[in-house]
Amino acid sequence: MKEQQAIEIIKSSGDKVKFSLSKLRRSLQRSGADDVFVEQIVNQVRDELYQGISTREIYNRAFALLKKKKSILASKYKLKKAIYELGPTGFPFEKFIAAILRYSGYTTEVGKVLQGHCVTHEVDVLAKKNGLVAVIECKFHSDEGRNCNVKVPLYINSRYNDIKQHWEREKNGNSELDKGWVVTNTRFTEDALAYGKCVDLYLLSWDIPHGDGLRDRIDRLGLYPITVSTLLSQREKQFLLSRDVVLCRELLNDSFFLDHLEIKEPRKEKIMKELRQLCNC
Repeated sequence: MKEQQAIEIIKSSGDKVKFSLSKLRRSLQRSGADDVFVEQIVNQVRDELYQGISTREIYNRAFALLKKKKSILASKYKLKKAIYELGPTGFPFEKFIAAILRYSGYTTEVGKVLQGHCVTHEVDVLAKKNGLVAVIECKFHSDEGRNCNVKVPLYINSRYNDIKQHWEREKNGNSELDKGWVVTNTRFTEDALAYGKCVDLYLLSWDIPHGDGLRDRIDRLGLYPITVSTLLSQREKQFLLSRDVVLCRELLNDSFFLDHLEIKEPRKEKIMKELRQLCNC
């Protein structure tokens, strides 16, 4: 068995790691594929492995097999890649985070300017819920393999403390400044996690907090970015993002954008069916 031969694969960061069938299996199960089909793909990918194969090649093979079976499975499988496709700038990612929080009961503002004790600060997302206010900074990486290091929470914590000092002095309405957040589409380094815990920053990444990271929230709420669609072209996705349509759920409510793109009715219906399945609507 190739699993016993300790196949080394190359990650997007360039690091070499041992290939894990169990990790591949879990990622395929998240797509919603049934157990029989998951095992078929696992076996097929395992038989095609070779020393030094890249994670990208493994992903592309699994993605192609899922898409051939059912496009909705491929759409869910490509979630992480789809978030990278929100780039190259971080602004769509900020709007994506704000949208996730709105569906979680927050009121949000994007690009809000707040006065600090020393200087003013433009905050990526300001989120309010139950009288508590979160100051949220989003760190978007368009290159796979890059992690969010300790410099980021260090910098953001200093900004948050400057805002907090002014906020508390001015007694800003009935709301209380609750916490600073750092949100990234990648992963935090160990030092970044340790520092965030030490100064009480809320860190949200692909898989942190455990069980409630970005991946978990998106799957649980059905809040997939429009970039997961396998039926829309890259040009069509960029058009929708430019019109502030970031979530699949938003396109379901504003399907007239597909008319602006001159998408014919049969294809439009296929796209809408895919979106309804993604959003559990």
